[in-house]
Amino acid sequence: MSDYPHLLAPLDLGFTKLKNRVLMGSMHTGLEETQDWNRVAEFYAARARGNVALMVTGGIGPNPEGSVAHGAAMMTSQKDVDNHSIVTDRVHEAGGKIAMQILHAGRYAFSPDCVAPSGIKSPISMFAPKELDAEGIEKQISDIVACASLAKQAGYDGVEIMGSEGYFLNQFLVTHTNKRTDEWGGTYENRMRLPVEVVRRVREAVGHEFIIIYRLSMIDLVPNGSTFEEVVQLAKAVEKAGATIINTGIGWHEARIPTIATSVPRAAFAWVTKKLMGEVSIPVITSNRINTPRVAEDVLADGCADMVSMARPMLADPDFVNKSAAGKADHIAPCIACNQACLDHTFGGKISTCLVNPRACYETELRIEPADTPKSIAVVGAGPAGLSAAITAAERGHQVTLFDRAAEIGGQLNLAKQVAGKEEFWGLVDWYRAMVNLHGVSVKLNTEVSATDLEQFDEVIIATGVVPRDPQIPGQDRDNVVSYIDILNGKITAGTKVAVIGAGGIGFDVSEHLVHDGNSTTTNLPEWMKEWGVTDPESHRSGLAPEGPRPHAPARKVTMLQRKTTKLGKGLGKTTGWIHRASLTMKNVEMIGGVNYEKIDADGLHISFGPSRDNPQLIAADTIVLCAGQLSDRTLADTLEGKGIKCHVIGGADVAAELDAKRAINQGTRLAANL
Repeated sequence: MSDYPHLLAPLDLGFTKLKNRVLMGSMHTGLEETQDWNRVAEFYAARARGNVALMVTGGIGPNPEGSVAHGAAMMTSQKDVDNHSIVTDRVHEAGGKIAMQILHAGRYAFSPDCVAPSGIKSPISMFAPKELDAEGIEKQISDIVACASLAKQAGYDGVEIMGSEGYFLNQFLVTHTNKRTDEWGGTYENRMRLPVEVVRRVREAVGHEFIIIYRLSMIDLVPNGSTFEEVVQLAKAVEKAGATIINTGIGWHEARIPTIATSVPRAAFAWVTKKLMGEVSIPVITSNRINTPRVAEDVLADGCADMVSMARPMLADPDFVNKSAAGKADHIAPCIACNQACLDHTFGGKISTCLVNPRACYETELRIEPADTPKSIAVVGAGPAGLSAAITAAERGHQVTLFDRAAEIGGQLNLAKQVAGKEEFWGLVDWYRAMVNLHGVSVKLNTEVSATDLEQFDEVIIATGVVPRDPQIPGQDRDNVVSYIDILNGKITAGTKVAVIGAGGIGFDVSEHLVHDGNSTTTNLPEWMKEWGVTDPESHRSGLAPEGPRPHAPARKVTMLQRKTTKLGKGLGKTTGWIHRASLTMKNVEMIGGVNYEKIDADGLHISFGPSRDNPQLIAADTIVLCAGQLSDRTLADTLEGKGIKCHVIGGADVAAELDAKRAINQGTRLAANL
């Protein structure tokens, strides 16, 4: 019997059957914009071969004013049909089904031509939208219907109509963005008229044997959003209008509550979807932070939904479903919800990929194929760079020996996993351990390697990581001064008042660790909801608690400092930096920039400001933690080069900036793919 009977059960839609209960949710990858349709097709085909029941593309615009940005993908012409047919043909050849998401961005469009129900500028866009008149609304409906018809012509099995996350249709639903007094505004019946009319006319245009998914915002998390009574009313109306499936949308993009970051508890919003179960007779999908087959199975077994949507986990491992069915869940590359290579890339105008799986969206370029001539390869350093290189090389048939001076693999990942909100890193280290065993990498731990030890290998890869930078502060040799390493690995317990020197990623992680002291809300959903001010939308409109966020008291008084005059945390991720700053602000962490470190004594850290060293102050502290950056550990690499032994230097040993695991894993994988 399967370990996941609910997850792997087929779902009969009447006119077609889905092979299991897994939807690959929509992600904007940027692939369609490359116009390399073979590349787009291979991305989706890889997931189809992995046996995902149904995939949804990234958002495709129905017209220029509704596209997310100038140059974004649209479905408006026969040329678009021909291009997308390449994708659907490849997916069908692989045995899969695929739906195209129709995304009208409304006021979220990054364009001066954006339109909306009312002329209210979004806080996350630089353009104020044009308020649509009745004729303009009719044009939007007609364009969305035409887009759906073209999608069917292109061979798609269905469409997903994007009605959540604060996009166009969602903007009509709530008084937060809809101030109209005509038939498209005012009462809720009028405000929901547009999405219902869109579904009705799309169904009329595409016929009965075509999947229509409606993505419905079940908890808006913005002021003046929908009540749950309104959510149910809309769901019933959308079903009556012809939707095949209702998919869950969580939160608007402008909401100041995290919904998919790694610090959000797993399946944090499945309870919201469960409230809709039984209110409609069509299948309901739940989403957000479902990243393992066990979590997905439990959500389904608990009656929270009929299907689960997993988007980023399908970036991390296109064979998620196959491995689940084969009883090899420990072989699934885990989505750690870091956002660094997916959402951060999307909002940075780059092609999305995955920190854990650099092949995601690069399937046609980054190939892992058997080596023509197997070699003996030494990899020194079992952090993310060394592990990715060792596993990839061994997968290709090379004989790989992995050395590390530590007692376990993982390198700096073993520090990251100690931080409150980064519990997913435990699973990443476990996965690396499973992959090392699966591919037969010989692991030598507690081993200090010399240049002489490496002379016998055909290839040598140095991934020795980093060493902390010396900030050269008078008094830093005192007993009250410690390294971030000793704090995170638990060797030293900080006092009640702590000064953290350095406000990069490590400084923020250490501060988070210090204020929580083991009390992580990421593993406690009720506490996480309380901390961020989330409540039942049936009790309070939009799911916002009237009392607002109620964080638990910080475990310590923490002050974080940096020499730079720029905003603290400026280098953090585009889509997660605000979460880290907000979290620490809620814990009363004081953040001070533009300082000079004058000295450390028994009272704490003495600082001043500016070139003239004005305004001297004492930051009273029992413990001062040094997080002042890192330097590449190139000692072994330099010795090898001095002996004339060629080596490849990767990861932190190559570039130490910000301990960039994304770059390290990508670098290690690409190097090993070409050896």
